[in-house]
Amino acid sequence: MRNSRFRPNNSGSFQNNRWWSVVVSLFVRLIASIQRVWSKFVRMGWGNIYRRRMKVFSVAIIIYFDYKSVQQREKWIKKSKVPALWEKAHERNAKRVLNLIVELEGLWVKMGQYLSTRADVLPQAYISLLTQLQDSLPPRPLQEVCRTIERELGHSMEVLFADFSDEPLATASIAQVHRATLANGQDVVVKVQHNGIRAIILEDLKNAKSIVDWIAWAEPQYDFNPMIDEWCKEAPRELDFNIEAENTRTVSRNLGCKKTNDEVRSDNRVDVLIPDIIQSSESVLILEYMDGIRLNDVESLDAFGVDKQKIVEEITRAYAHQIYVDGFFNGDPHPGNFLVSKEPPHRPILLDFGLTKKLSHPLKQALAKMFLASAEGDQVALLSAFAEMGLKLRLDLPDQAMSVASLFFRSSTPSNEAVKTLKTLNDQRTQNMKVIQDKMQLTPKEVKRFNPVDAFPGDIVIFARVINLLRGLSSTMNVRIVYLDIMRPFAESVLLGSISRGPTVDASWIHDSPVHSDVESKLKKLLIELGSIQKILGIQVCAYKDGEVIIDTAAGVLGRYDPRPVQPDSLFPVFSVTKGVTAGMIHWLVDNRKLQFDQTVGDIWPGFGSSGKETIKVHHVLNHTSGLHNAFDPLGENPLLICDWDECLKRLANSSPETEPGSQQSYHYLTFGWLCGGILEYASGKKFQEILEESIVNPLKIDGELYVGIPPGVESRLATLTLDTDELNKIPSIPSQPELPSTFQPVQIFQIASSLPVLFNTLNVRRATIPAANGHCSARALARYYAALADGGLVPPPHSSLSQPPLGSHTHVPKFSSVNDTMKKRKGKGKEMAATEKLKPKDHKEKKLYDDRESSTESLARLVNDSSSSAGKTEISSNDHQDDIHNMFSNPRIHDAFMGTGDYCDLVLPDGKFGLGFKRVTSQDGSLVGFGHSGLGGSTGFCDIKNRFSIAITLNKMSMGGVTANIIRLVCSELDIPLPKDFSLSSGMDPVIN
Repeated sequence: MRNSRFRPNNSGSFQNNRWWSVVVSLFVRLIASIQRVWSKFVRMGWGNIYRRRMKVFSVAIIIYFDYKSVQQREKWIKKSKVPALWEKAHERNAKRVLNLIVELEGLWVKMGQYLSTRADVLPQAYISLLTQLQDSLPPRPLQEVCRTIERELGHSMEVLFADFSDEPLATASIAQVHRATLANGQDVVVKVQHNGIRAIILEDLKNAKSIVDWIAWAEPQYDFNPMIDEWCKEAPRELDFNIEAENTRTVSRNLGCKKTNDEVRSDNRVDVLIPDIIQSSESVLILEYMDGIRLNDVESLDAFGVDKQKIVEEITRAYAHQIYVDGFFNGDPHPGNFLVSKEPPHRPILLDFGLTKKLSHPLKQALAKMFLASAEGDQVALLSAFAEMGLKLRLDLPDQAMSVASLFFRSSTPSNEAVKTLKTLNDQRTQNMKVIQDKMQLTPKEVKRFNPVDAFPGDIVIFARVINLLRGLSSTMNVRIVYLDIMRPFAESVLLGSISRGPTVDASWIHDSPVHSDVESKLKKLLIELGSIQKILGIQVCAYKDGEVIIDTAAGVLGRYDPRPVQPDSLFPVFSVTKGVTAGMIHWLVDNRKLQFDQTVGDIWPGFGSSGKETIKVHHVLNHTSGLHNAFDPLGENPLLICDWDECLKRLANSSPETEPGSQQSYHYLTFGWLCGGILEYASGKKFQEILEESIVNPLKIDGELYVGIPPGVESRLATLTLDTDELNKIPSIPSQPELPSTFQPVQIFQIASSLPVLFNTLNVRRATIPAANGHCSARALARYYAALADGGLVPPPHSSLSQPPLGSHTHVPKFSSVNDTMKKRKGKGKEMAATEKLKPKDHKEKKLYDDRESSTESLARLVNDSSSSAGKTEISSNDHQDDIHNMFSNPRIHDAFMGTGDYCDLVLPDGKFGLGFKRVTSQDGSLVGFGHSGLGGSTGFCDIKNRFSIAITLNKMSMGGVTANIIRLVCSELDIPLPKDFSLSSGMDPVIN
């Protein structure tokens, strides 16, 4: 069988090949001569310490050069003979490996047992020979066995046993097993440790450590030190049979092996057998005898009618239970450690619990999250799991991390697909290394020495070994196992078990923070009620009244598969709540004289003013009346298109409006963001993220808690979306909404909402700048934003000191393009703007919507205290010190601008739901009280101007606003504030579409 790892290139002449073959032949003979000389030194008493190490190195070198020789010979023989050439090479070298292991015994037998199970990646010649190591090594003399038993148990063989078989049932690396009958007549097996094996194992560990150190130095990408370090830590425990006895009892108890089906009613019950422990000492173990068939005895398995697929599936389930449910598992599942009972129903018999691993509860949860993240394709959860288990990567490559994790939990393949599987693994590795090379700009030589893993926790080494051994076991049995299906219920149980306990059982379900007000105390009780009926997964609520924090509560967990508690600084995806943030940036740019509401978008944005868009103005975009609500449908065409900022802007520039600009208000559910984003960048000459930082984040001191497209480094604080299916199933019954575009009617909303969690839980989407739907924020940051807007832009006092960690303590700044790139872009845009200025009519004048004096027009802004509405005008520039910013806006009638009232009423459609970028908030009597924006799924943020009240709610269990409505009704009732019409439904669980 040909192995693709040894496939050569096609260069080199016939003469060079023959020369190389001669050199290799001479080198092999030289090594053999050195071995003979070395043997003489050993017999003379010299070099005993290094004998075993020298033996390993010399055989490794011989094998290496043998394969190199085959590579060269392959070039000058007929293609039809190449497979036979490689077949013979594999057989020849497999014998060398087997002979070496049999001679050295000890640790190398363990290595051989591991290799013998990897039928998914190794040539059949190796599997066939190394299988002997599972239980068929040369036995130790009977006299030695008896002496060990008598010494350990303190009695003669005649006293201990009525009968003792001379021939062992099996002989393995550490011990051999004999069948016997106790004096009381019970049939047992006696496991006896090889004399002197402890010293051999410990010496081999040192040798293996030296070899691994050398490999790590020579080839840094192959640093196996975490694996060998973990083995060095665990191996000595395997040499104490008292420990193995206790491990066996523990696993048997955890798996419920002695209980009946009636006693164990769990959906995750496994059906396996484990022998009882009769007696143990450090070197002798006596167990109950169970008559079974070896897994490698295919003829007997077939003769007894054993379903091999079912057996391997049940073994896999048993290990999934041990790992994810119990956190205590056998780390050595090679075929020699299993039997199959002869009596129907045939069940696996689990043996040998010497090498076991105990997992802490947090690590068990992290492993479960890693598995489920791989199954769901959730990059955020995967990187979070890596961080929790201590696995650190040197590069921010979530796609590659996911591909490696998916490969790790891939389905097993039968042994006859080993070559194909190996090629797939090699191709995947080559592809990943190519991505690393491109990202790091490494030379081919440098990339070979680059190790993308910065820290590999030893605690997961045995876990990784078990997964690989199970995969090899299934390949050996020639069955295909879908691990994602079999292991998933067990992984879910460890996370859902923690999460489903809910607030009535879990005292920490609500974040432990001081209460700011009586209304917050009542709110926490409401959250517990809603959490108890599974309406809340994770949530944050923050509210300001008269410029001060009165509520700042966090509760629940970060995700369905993420049982970590929600913190005040956790980041929630809030969907269309983002529009209110983007609209605020447009108003800030207008306030700074960089933009005008009645300015034609085509005059700002080169290439936009065509195809019927010549008359679209900035206020049309803000008021959802541009006619571009269905300009293109990225979610229907290609969901990942929403991540391509330039392509989305290009699509809008080339689109045509469906309706006459300004004639009809139709919700721009996605195009709103890119329209505003294009206007912002072309008008300012700055990146969207730079404007966000300058206009909102820095003045409000909410660093690290408000993003539109997250930067790398905040993944550990992200909440993960899930669906409230009961709530969403109500959507199709909602009547059509005339103010919504045809692609965003209730039926379409249901389809979109069903797919959003999968799409928006991926990192590439979360990192994209989608100004209509990709805000990630904490409720306290969002509430502070609306508290400032409620006061006309006046920055509130510092956030409550009771909220920990302090708001704004995450001083993370998103990475922007280089200064040179920005300058080049600004110069280019400057030329474009100059060109558009030349195209304007000579009598063109920009309409000035406000001056420095307060208008006599009655305005909602006058409802605010004089101190807030008369705040001094602050000139904002990138050079100003942010600590000196007290007011985000200089316009005294900024509230009218937000809502499209007063001097701004001509810029909006009368009686429409939207003002200039914000959704109007009306009371039940129809009067206008404030503004804000809600998002698909329930998150919301808004303010009541007259009552100087603002509130923000972020949640990760997507409903249609029922939970949000309950919360707002309670808070408004307690504060005696008019309840907004949108949240005044008769039933708190009724859906609300915003």
